[in-house]
Amino acid sequence: MLGGLEAREIALTAAEAAGDLKARDVIVLDVSHKTVVTDFFVICSTDNRVQLKAVVDKVKARLKERGVVPQHQEGLGGGWVVLDYGGAVVHLFLQEEREFYGLERLWRDAPEIELERA
Repeated sequence: MLGGLEAREIALTAAEAAGDLKARDVIVLDVSHKTVVTDFFVICSTDNRVQLKAVVDKVKARLKERGVVPQHQEGLGGGWVVLDYGGAVVHLFLQEEREFYGLERLWRDAPEIELERA
């Protein structure tokens, strides 16, 4: 638990924040039975770097409001940004990077958590 939030709640909050800024194809995967590194992956993509930065900032701000900050972050300024919240890792991609790396293919056996869609 980080900042009073469980890993699942962190993942769902991050996914909601990304969706608020129209990130594409937002998914949350439960990888808890597949790896010891984390429990959830949030994966989403954007069409351009400006939107990618805005989504990264929105996710970080929304979770900071709830008392949670990333333990580590990588890729700021690139086409794949990773925000590591311990029990939840958020992967934010430019669309072409997402297609190239194919995390969904690599983790296809992990169950997808259903998100509430507005």
